[in-house]
Amino acid sequence: MTDENRENKNNIPISQQSENNEEMKRAQKLKRERRVLKGRLKIERTRGFLRFLITACIIVLVILISKFDGLYLNKNAFKYIDPSTVEITNNKIVPTSKIYAVLKSVDVPKGCIFFVKTNNIKKKLYLLKPVDKIYIRRYAFPARIQIIVRESIPTITVTNDIKEKPVAYFTTSGKIVGKEYLPLREDIKTITVVAKGGSYAKWDKETQQRLIKIAKYVETYSKEPVEYLDYRNPEDVYVKIKDINIRLGIPDDSVWLKIERLPSILPQLKYVHSKIRYLDLSWEKVNYLKLD
Repeated sequence: MTDENRENKNNIPISQQSENNEEMKRAQKLKRERRVLKGRLKIERTRGFLRFLITACIIVLVILISKFDGLYLNKNAFKYIDPSTVEITNNKIVPTSKIYAVLKSVDVPKGCIFFVKTNNIKKKLYLLKPVDKIYIRRYAFPARIQIIVRESIPTITVTNDIKEKPVAYFTTSGKIVGKEYLPLREDIKTITVVAKGGSYAKWDKETQQRLIKIAKYVETYSKEPVEYLDYRNPEDVYVKIKDINIRLGIPDDSVWLKIERLPSILPQLKYVHSKIRYLDLSWEKVNYLKLD
């Protein structure tokens, strides 16, 4: 081989050298990508296996725990009431004994305490008229429930005679509750209203709100607590405060202006030495004192 041929063989064109370099770079890049892909696949397989393992462990754990007696209510939990198994709280009007009596008619829910349905218990307890809301908390080891009672707030207590026991009361929602839940506790404050017979059963919510407003209005302007309202005649209403009985007459929209006269009238009554039967505000602009 001549020197010229050897020189031509060693001297490869620049363009061809560039192509060879590019192919080498692509090959190296593909190798790196394959290594990265293999690493990712390995990580994903490991993660998948760990997820499967954890899920299987949780399932087994749940199955084992669910077999513990401490997660199930005793089948006689409602038949023989035990406060450590069934706790009643927050009830001020409905006696605990009445709630227990209702529970005796309910089947004890079956299954793990945290998954049992309590709708049937609530449905039965909502039949007790004073009840507004029922909340049930579940506990385990031992399995037990806590029934939290929220009762409707009483607003008006009704009696047929101020010397007799009350016969019913109304709540903020306008619901009427019978005497089986009376008398109310002393710390539950209501407006006492004297009614004729069972006429109170026809009072709508507007009537109730008007009676409450009258009582509050009289307390505001007299600076005295209202003892009771006499509503036996809806066309001739009386309000009794500590020292005097006030006749308001028809409780229409003018009654507020009549009550607003009290601050100017009441201070003068201490100078009246005769026994006052009532203060008559039923007239439009004139005030009268009815004496015994």
